[in-house]
Amino acid sequence: MLVQILGAADCVTGSRHLVRGVDGGLVLLDCGLFQGWKPLRERNWLPLGVAPPSLDAVVLSHAHLDHSGWLPALVRAGFRGRIWCSPATRDLAEVLLLDSAHLQEEDARRANRGGWSRHLPAQPLYTRRDAARAIESMRPITPGKDFSPVTGMTARLTPAGHLLGACSVTLRDRLHTLVYSGDIGRSDDMLMRAPQAVPDAPDLLLVESTYGDRQHDDSDQQARLAAIVRDTVERGGSVLMPTFAVGRAQALMLLLQRLRRSCEIPASLPIYLDSPMAQAATRIHLAHARLMRLSQAELRTLCEGVTAVEDAADSRRLARRKTPAVILSSSGMATGGRVLTHLAAMAPEPRHSIVFPGYQVAGSRGGRLIDGAREIKVMGQIVPVRAEVHHLRGMSGHADASGLIGWMRQLPAAPAQVLVVHGEPAAADALRLRIGRDLGWSARVPRPGETVPLAVDLSALEQPD
Repeated sequence: MLVQILGAADCVTGSRHLVRGVDGGLVLLDCGLFQGWKPLRERNWLPLGVAPPSLDAVVLSHAHLDHSGWLPALVRAGFRGRIWCSPATRDLAEVLLLDSAHLQEEDARRANRGGWSRHLPAQPLYTRRDAARAIESMRPITPGKDFSPVTGMTARLTPAGHLLGACSVTLRDRLHTLVYSGDIGRSDDMLMRAPQAVPDAPDLLLVESTYGDRQHDDSDQQARLAAIVRDTVERGGSVLMPTFAVGRAQALMLLLQRLRRSCEIPASLPIYLDSPMAQAATRIHLAHARLMRLSQAELRTLCEGVTAVEDAADSRRLARRKTPAVILSSSGMATGGRVLTHLAAMAPEPRHSIVFPGYQVAGSRGGRLIDGAREIKVMGQIVPVRAEVHHLRGMSGHADASGLIGWMRQLPAAPAQVLVVHGEPAAADALRLRIGRDLGWSARVPRPGETVPLAVDLSALEQPD
């Protein structure tokens, strides 16, 4: 078995790992979109590194776009195989991929109207038709059940928390076993159940490192959000929460409902869910309620008193609202979508607050705002930032460094090799060191494009401390 790292080697986005079985089958683990800084986004336009028609299958860990968002481009480039995933991942991916394609098309149209693209005419990376074809290729498989993505390989999905339907992936040929963590969730996540232990002893472990150099903030995020909301309302402002439509929006709705019930924020304060995708994702979450840890009462009241903003014209009117409210709008890193209209309207006003819950990729609008940017470019216009900007780090759905080590401890045997992926360089290297210190395993951070044979002895390749 050979593994080639085609993405997420030097960053926390663009997850793509090519596996060649001993009998020649080609399987791609995840097919993610690069996000964040422009040099990263430009990678989305580069060839994959293997001819898409030569791929036999894709196995998808979960639906987040940094793991699934390049699938329509893969299909557009000639991939005709099956895409294997959990049932909930398939349902969420349909919503996410169609929305991503819509944004790609809208961005191209807007750039052509405004004349700010270097390419004339600007073209979308992919279209809704490409996304629909990718969705048609998806084959849901029950976690815990073995399946064969290609002749000569078997695979199994193991629930990983983090997001509805998210799973780690075990892939075996007749000589080797590979375990790919996907994104590992938190054992104390308010929405999702704790990650399950992978029952397989891997020869090679690919492990994410998003929070590989950090511990989650133990401060009470509920109390902090309540204070932000109260202070903002008292000065006559509204709270804008750029939110990921899938997972984060539902967690924030749960948190706001808890704050209402405990009287920590006014029960009459309007809450708006201004994201058709988040509305669809909420329905999917409720349809897969058994995967979550919510009580029946919390499931019944999740959407209580929350106004769903369906129409784009209503969204624009909401952006001009003069009285206090809480607005949840996508996208979570403010990279596109309806949140941009709200951001342009609210960022210049000191009475408002902008709250980013969870991880923000460096270089995204969200990343720049939490780093203190005093102006941002929105839809071709420079917008001053005078609103208060807050970052709720403790809202992340990723396991922190200790959580990742704890998940690895549950493997039945030490892997012969560990590759640390899906992290910024500092985070990946910090986790590499901690794996050696806490677990005594040999680990390293691969180079982009590197091919790794499973039988190699990595002791001579260990990176110096």
